[in-house]
Amino acid sequence: MKFSRSAGILLHPTSLPGKFGIGDLGKEAFRFIDFMERAGQTLWQVFPLGPTGYGDSPYQCFSAFAGNPLLISPELLMDEGLLTNEDFSNQPNFDTKKIDFGTIIDFKYKILRIAFKNFKSSGKEIEKECKHFCKENSYWLEDFALFMAAKNYHGGVLWTEWDAEIAFRKESKIEKWKKKLQDEIEFQKFVQFKFDEQWRNVRNYANSKNIKIIGDLPIFIAYDSSDLWANRHLFSVNEKGKLEKVAGVPPDYFSPTGQLWGNPLYRWDVMKKDKFSWWRKRLTKMYELVDIVRIDHFRGFEAYWEIPGDAKTAQNGEWIKAPGHELFATIKEKLGDVPILAEDLGVITKEVEKLRDAFKFPGMKILQFAFGEDMEEKFLPHNHIPNCVVYSGSHDNDTTRGFFEKEKQNGSGIFEWAQNYMNFYDDNMCYAVIKTAYASVANIVVIPLQDMLNLGSEARMNFPGKLGGNWTWRFTWDQLTDDLADNYKQLTRMYERPPFKKR
Repeated sequence: MKFSRSAGILLHPTSLPGKFGIGDLGKEAFRFIDFMERAGQTLWQVFPLGPTGYGDSPYQCFSAFAGNPLLISPELLMDEGLLTNEDFSNQPNFDTKKIDFGTIIDFKYKILRIAFKNFKSSGKEIEKECKHFCKENSYWLEDFALFMAAKNYHGGVLWTEWDAEIAFRKESKIEKWKKKLQDEIEFQKFVQFKFDEQWRNVRNYANSKNIKIIGDLPIFIAYDSSDLWANRHLFSVNEKGKLEKVAGVPPDYFSPTGQLWGNPLYRWDVMKKDKFSWWRKRLTKMYELVDIVRIDHFRGFEAYWEIPGDAKTAQNGEWIKAPGHELFATIKEKLGDVPILAEDLGVITKEVEKLRDAFKFPGMKILQFAFGEDMEEKFLPHNHIPNCVVYSGSHDNDTTRGFFEKEKQNGSGIFEWAQNYMNFYDDNMCYAVIKTAYASVANIVVIPLQDMLNLGSEARMNFPGKLGGNWTWRFTWDQLTDDLADNYKQLTRMYERPPFKKR
């Protein structure tokens, strides 16, 4: 699919302002879309929208199909009559600039359970809508709801530590557990219904403003997920659930020992037998929620780094070929020419590039990598091609301001090199990088909101390999000024994003 010149913002909904400790899908999301429209932005890129697990990472979710309950807006539930002011009487005093996941999880689920109780006794038309949603999504929702209900019943521990008859899905005992956990299963379904409803309203509003949503699809699933629990035959675990092989990447510019992700790998030979049915369902669900899909770690579809299940680091692994061409050919045949962006960072070979280009997927260019110590010439703007996406940085990078401040301080020469390249000698190197990105021939430019606001390292979203303290940043409305919107509107016009329409 061909992409026209456009500009967008990278911001996860959790980073939106609001009084409930974490950004959600309520009125603040609509207000952000209004800001995007004023700023001439037509793309909103988000992280994976799934229910986060240990470490709060959106790239390690309990399901590849479900939505994150923490994103549900309590205000909208109150507008529906499912909550009252009294239900918020013991609300914690939340930080407006940083997310405290532990406190928020307890508060949000307490509120959601009250809303569910009121929902059950309402007898409203909404119940019919919920039943319709559950029927349409039964292919993943039944397993997910039972998984989460059983997980909560067992105190949240890993599924391999549950009672064996439900942990390993003994067919004769499944119905017993469904009856035993019936109310909790219904609660989980209700939560997914409300997420779906609120998210679709946000997306529809964005689309009405000519803004498309770019969703993020992690190549791998989490070990502690309903996907693995319900489909063990598709993944690299033995009959007792022990990981035989795990995913990661070898040493690179993010880590000298590589990254040991620990995710199960796919049994591609099994998936081929039904023409990648699980993948087709996953992407179909994605396109119900977003307009464009960015596939994280795209190179894993050509070959993936296979690490022994008991390894301590990612150093001792090997590249194993994957049937990427066959997979994407099947997707194109079954789903059509769907819009996909390929995250082609890391160890990229000619074979990976060939796979990407065979389906005309735009790759990624990170400008920070163009100016780094291990500079890669392909990231330099004069080497860009139209069919790519250019970023100042990603969620795994320091903010651009933080990056240059550190390089200036350590005297690496990178700061001065970048100044000469961009012919910009002011201290605000972040804006110079953004303007350079906008001027690129790349059809798509996406800038993290932290860089648009010229924030330092305190606003960094994620440190790869570091457990805890990530994904916590939030902005406040006083930061999104009219001048900021006007400035970016001018940039979109100057660099024809979208293309200037001649009279």
